[in-house]
Amino acid sequence: MTASLKKESFGQESGKMGKQIILLGAPGAGKGTHASFLKERYQLPHISTGDILRSHLNRSTGLGQKAKKFMESGQLVPDQLVIDMVDERLKESDAQNGFILDGFPRTVEQAKALDVILNARKIAISNVFDFDASEDIIIGRLSGRRSCPKCGAVYHVRNI
Repeated sequence: MTASLKKESFGQESGKMGKQIILLGAPGAGKGTHASFLKERYQLPHISTGDILRSHLNRSTGLGQKAKKFMESGQLVPDQLVIDMVDERLKESDAQNGFILDGFPRTVEQAKALDVILNARKIAISNVFDFDASEDIIIGRLSGRRSCPKCGAVYHVRNI
């Protein structure tokens, strides 16, 4: 899949900010790849729940410590913790002129909470993209995905 997004193809800016983009889809469907393109093109922060979780864990924040307990026991981090982390991230200065949410919301509870958060700030979503890929493609992408332990860069073994 290739990205061919023209500036004109996006909806009108709404709310009090610029572009607010949500990328939905399964892991390995291409959200992160397209988020990188959009981040560069529109100078927006790429906000991924995985990155947020790692940041909270590395900084040993209160939210990070709560999430760590679930993660260490092999459980999913509860929606409310993820919601609180995303809410906090959206308050940061770089997200005040727009953002790209990568894989959030994932659940109905997260979607409802995001709606409340954005409505309270008078922010409207500009665009939502739902990425679809076959199970075979997703398995191929995920099985070869690696990340650098030093810098966190994500790559695929076929590209080494």
